[in-house]
This record gives sequence, C-alpha cells and structure tokens, in this order.
Amino acid sequence: MTTAADILRSKKDQFVHTIAPTASVYDALVKMSEKRVGALLVMEDGEVVGIITERDYARKIALMSRLSRETDVSEIMTSAVMYVSPSQTSEECMALMTENRLRHLPVMDGDRLLGMVSIGDLVKGIISEQKFIIEQLEHYISGVRA
Repeated sequence: MTTAADILRSKKDQFVHTIAPTASVYDALVKMSEKRVGALLVMEDGEVVGIITERDYARKIALMSRLSRETDVSEIMTSAVMYVSPSQTSEECMALMTENRLRHLPVMDGDRLLGMVSIGDLVKGIISEQKFIIEQLEHYISGVRA
C-alpha cells in the first residue's frame, strides 16, 4: 500500500513553495506561474497558516472584481488547511481530496512540514501501483517467475 511518504519520495521536486500572508495575491500568482504549481502554502514564523490556490484567485479576486496587487494573500487564503500524515495511504489521501474538493494536501509529521502532494501525484502513484499489480498477475498467469 503506497503512503503519502512514498508519494513524496517519488517526486522529482520535493520542495514546497511558500509565501507570506502579507504578500500580495499578485506576487503569489507570479510565484505559482514561475514554479509551475497550483498552490502555495502560506507560512508565518515557520508555521503553516494557510494555503492559496489558483482556485482562490479565480473565485475571490477575478470574479469579485478585486485587484490582486492590492489584496494580501491573508485576505483570500484558506486558513483551515487540511493535511495528511506520512503514513496515510494514497487511497486515504485521494478520498480526503475527493470528499473536500481539494487538489493539494500538505504532508505533516506533527508540526513539521514534510512536503505537499497534489491530485496529480496521487493519480500517478495509483496508476504505477496498478501497473505493477497487473504485471505480477500476468507473470503468475503465464507461469513466469520474476
């Protein structure tokens, strides 16, 4: 069973991109674009205080005719951040994401941030796991021992 820790280890870029709550939404968008990510963790004094996503921008800035250069990240971020532990399975992560319509989940070990998994990371991991199972079943059926 693949865990959140396994998913993190399989990622090429394990760096978690962050931003301060006092930064402008515009700065957050620039950083997301430069880093090619859909979310930034909002950090203050080494603690996760929120998350800002492209969806937050679309719904809370663009559709409300606010200005991204004049709005702080803290004004539109989600402050009740859902997270998972490194031992949670990819299926548990996927269920949490699906149930709560999330695309990104921080992986926390107590108060320590280990990384972030996206829905894409989980799908990639699940496909890889299923491919392995299929290969093993094919070997079993054909009588070939690995």
